[in-house]
Amino acid sequence: MKKRLGIGISVGLVLIVWSCKEASDETKGKGLEEKHMVFPIENPTSENSALPRLYSNGKELFLSWVTSEDSLSTLYYSKFNQTTWSQPEAIISGTDWFVNWADFPQIAENKGNILTSFLQKSASGTYTYDVKLNLYNDSTKTWKKNFLLHSDGTQSEHGFVSIKPIGNAFFVSWLDGRNTKSVDSGHQTHKTGGGAMTLRGAMVGFNGEIFNEMELDDRVCDCCNTAVVTYGTGMISVAYRDRSEEEIRDISLKTLGMHNRIGSKTIGNDQWKIEGCPVNGPAIDVYENSIALAWFTGANEEGKVNVAFSPNYQNPFRIDSGNATGRVDIVMFSETEATVLWMEPKGDEEVIQLMKINQLGEKGTPITIAKTSSERASGFPQLERVADTLYVAWTISTKSISKIEMAAVPLTDL
Repeated sequence: MKKRLGIGISVGLVLIVWSCKEASDETKGKGLEEKHMVFPIENPTSENSALPRLYSNGKELFLSWVTSEDSLSTLYYSKFNQTTWSQPEAIISGTDWFVNWADFPQIAENKGNILTSFLQKSASGTYTYDVKLNLYNDSTKTWKKNFLLHSDGTQSEHGFVSIKPIGNAFFVSWLDGRNTKSVDSGHQTHKTGGGAMTLRGAMVGFNGEIFNEMELDDRVCDCCNTAVVTYGTGMISVAYRDRSEEEIRDISLKTLGMHNRIGSKTIGNDQWKIEGCPVNGPAIDVYENSIALAWFTGANEEGKVNVAFSPNYQNPFRIDSGNATGRVDIVMFSETEATVLWMEPKGDEEVIQLMKINQLGEKGTPITIAKTSSERASGFPQLERVADTLYVAWTISTKSISKIEMAAVPLTDL
C-alpha cells in the first residue's frame, strides 16, 4: 500500500489528511520512488511564483516566495501548522528589485517576530544592489519595512543572505561587495579589478536595530550562497565558499560567539581551482550542538555532493550518483544523522534527490522527489523539517509559467 495526501479546502486554507491509497497511474512515471513515501502537497502560492524559501521553528513551517508581474515583484509569506496554511500575506512590492534565481529572499522567525530580506537596486549597474529587510514585531503587531542591512553606502553588490534566530535577535550573514568598487573608475568589477568580495555578519534586534556588524572574511567567492546555524549559548557558525589568491574555492566554516571570533576551518580540502564563481554554495544544519555540512565541488572536473559532520569534519562522504548539479540543502534529525537534498542527472532527466546519512557514512536509499531542470530558472530546492516530517519546495519553470511545488516525506520512510 502507498500513502497519499488527501487535500481539503476550508475557508481558503489547506487541510492535509493522511490516508492510504495505491499509487495512481498519474503518480507512477513522474520520478517518484515507489517504495518510499513522497506526498505531493498543496501550497498557498499562485502561478508566476518562484524563489521559495522554507524555515522551520520546530512547530510551524514558514514559506516565502516572490511573484512577478511584468516589472512588479512582490514578496509573500505563509505559515503551515501541519494542518493548514495561513492566508498568504504580501509583505512588500517593488519595481526596482534585483530578482535572481540563486540570490533569493530569506525568512526566519524568533519568538513570534519575523525577519525577511530582499534585494533592491541602488544604481543602474548590473551588480549594484542593497540588502533590504522587513521585520514583523510580535509585540506591536506591526511591520518595519524596507530598511537597509549594511551601512557602507557604496553602489556595489550585496546579497546571498542567511538569517537565523539567536537570543532576542536575529543573526544575518551576507556577501558584501563594498571593496570590489574600483576607486579609479567608480564602477564595480564583478570578478576582476578593485578589491575582493567579503563576508559580513550583523545582529538585528526585534525593534529593527542593527548592531555588532563585522567582517568575517576579507576574500570570498563572489556569488555562492552563505549558510548559518545558531546553537548553544550564543554560538554562530557560517558556512561559505572561500576564495584563495590562487583561486581555490573550497568551503570554509567560520565559528564565533555573540561578541568574540573563535575560529575558521576549511571543509573537505577539495582543492577546487576555478577562475569564476560556480554559483553553488554550501548548506548547514545543527542538532543540539552537532553540525552537518553539505556542499558541491567540481574538483577534478566532476560534479560531486559531499557531506561532513562535526566536530572535525574529516573524511567527507560523497552521496551523489555521479556528475551532480549540486544546489544542496541539509537537515539534521539527530545528533548523528542528517537528510540531504540535491540535484543531479538521472538518465536524460534532471531530478531532485533526497538521502539519509549518518556520521559513520552509512547511507539510506536515495529517493527521487521530483523531476526538475538544470536551468537557472529552476532555482535551489529547499528542505526543512517539522517534527517527523520533511518538507521540500522547488520551482517548476517553463516558457509559459513559473510555479512552486511542494512534497512531504515522513522521516520514518527513509
